[in-house]
Amino acid sequence: MAINKTLVCLWYERDAESAARFYAETFPGSSIGKVHRSPADNPSAKEGEPLTVEFTVLGIPCLGLNGGPHFKQSEAFSFQVITEDQEETDRYWNAIVGNGGQESMCGWCKDKWGVSWQITPRLLAENMDQPDKARAKRVFEAMMTMKKIDIAALEAAAEGTQAKV
Repeated sequence: MAINKTLVCLWYERDAESAARFYAETFPGSSIGKVHRSPADNPSAKEGEPLTVEFTVLGIPCLGLNGGPHFKQSEAFSFQVITEDQEETDRYWNAIVGNGGQESMCGWCKDKWGVSWQITPRLLAENMDQPDKARAKRVFEAMMTMKKIDIAALEAAAEGTQAKV
């Protein structure tokens, strides 16, 4: 991996390499690069243990830092993944939540390392940016009741009808 002038640095307690491998296996345009080992013992890693891990998530260059327990991830940072259909939405959501992650609201979830993800169908974003304010409101209100986004329910809300159960 070439050295980038700008990249996202994510703090992990000690599992940056595992997280990077999971992202590379889960998302297209993702890969794991060089693992930099600690040259000496320090508060977050023993000599020879992974200290930083270069990786790419959906084309975004990142650096995972095994920094110890001092700082935790928060919702103040998240990856937003735009999906094209329910199958893709389900695949990413289920991969994150099913691998020790946690559901949240409105298409948000956390992976087992605490990194927040917004799994957002394109249809949601497009309907929120409608000149028809009543349509946008219906879609927004439907989304506010969801954890994982249900595209059929959003489409029904957009049209002013109820989804078939």
